[in-house]
Amino acid sequence: MIYPVIKELRGGRSIDLALREMVSLAKTLPNTVVVGDSFESLDKVIPKTFFGSGKLEKIQDYIKLNEVSLVLIDGTLSPAQQQNLEKKWQVKILDKTGLILEIFSDRAASREGVLQVELAALTYQRSRLVRAWTHLERQRGGLGFVGGPGETQIESDRRAIDDSIFRIKGHLKKVKKTRNLHRESRIRKQKKFISLVGYTNAGKSTIFNTLTGANVLAEDKLFATLDPTIRNLTLSGGHDVLLSDTVGFISDLPTELVAAFSATLEEVTNADMILHVRDIAHPEADSQFKNVVDILENLGALDNKDIIEVWNKSDLLSEQDQGRLQNVVERKKDIYLVSAEKKTGLDNLLQGILDKIMKNFFIDNVDILLSAWSERVWLYKNIKVISEVSQDNRLVICVNWSKEQKKTFYSKFY
Repeated sequence: MIYPVIKELRGGRSIDLALREMVSLAKTLPNTVVVGDSFESLDKVIPKTFFGSGKLEKIQDYIKLNEVSLVLIDGTLSPAQQQNLEKKWQVKILDKTGLILEIFSDRAASREGVLQVELAALTYQRSRLVRAWTHLERQRGGLGFVGGPGETQIESDRRAIDDSIFRIKGHLKKVKKTRNLHRESRIRKQKKFISLVGYTNAGKSTIFNTLTGANVLAEDKLFATLDPTIRNLTLSGGHDVLLSDTVGFISDLPTELVAAFSATLEEVTNADMILHVRDIAHPEADSQFKNVVDILENLGALDNKDIIEVWNKSDLLSEQDQGRLQNVVERKKDIYLVSAEKKTGLDNLLQGILDKIMKNFFIDNVDILLSAWSERVWLYKNIKVISEVSQDNRLVICVNWSKEQKKTFYSKFY
């Protein structure tokens, strides 16, 4: 049972919408029932307890009356604040980072996802050891190789966490190496890599499933997708690309989570094209857009990229708003108004993706010996072949390729 408490000062965000987002996060937790929600106006944050004495008593009365066992606070608590609140209210307390970590822990399915969540949790826990122990200043005798004489409990725990972080980072380096090998394979196969990004619950997975025929979990929940999924997408004319669905972003995304998921987010950084999916019907669509762009810019993921905006959930708009946005789309480049749920506007989106890809392609003739089977096989395997004509002992193959593909071919065989 949860009692989310939202700070009033949200940097311009609507208090009601911020509260609604926190409640949606809470409902994502398994076996959880939200029994109440409220925002509490604070003139200032109290260093020891976050809230002043009056609000502490008010919230405590509510907790007792409704038998609340978990309180969520939309913000960042210091370790001391969290410890003091738990002691005062006698319930479990989670701030926004702790809540997201709980959700990620439940959602992670792949080995990589589990490792990344564990890394983020350990990094978070390391800074909060003070709340895990009430006897941290108690000395304990060392065992020589374990920690030395007189090592405090907190020093021992911090060292154990550091050892675990080191181990996990080692595993993630192997994951990164494997990803790099897959990436090199994609480059050799000349397949363009497209990454779906967006605010959580913007409809990325629904678009991904509709375009590729995949069955990635697509629920009306925040962070329904955690582990990245890659599928082949065949565009008009038989052009194959790879499409990746990734974890969604959220406002005030903790830095620990961004850092821990660097292996996953590398797929976005190394993509040839980004499809930025937006819930265009959401009242905070513009601020959500800015949140995502800010994170991607900090990652350096927007450098030298083709970017397409996908304005999703148009079916939730009134006819008047749909018409207004359609006029905007028609005046601007690289924006498409779609409804993944109703499967409208997707043909235009696919054509837009193809146009972006094909802008760097051109028709060319490749003149090779009739006996040059390796060259011919490579062209048919990696390049769009239009036709071929044999002349004497030579073969002229008409292809549609990019400058990069042409360079790869001639450096490989000549």
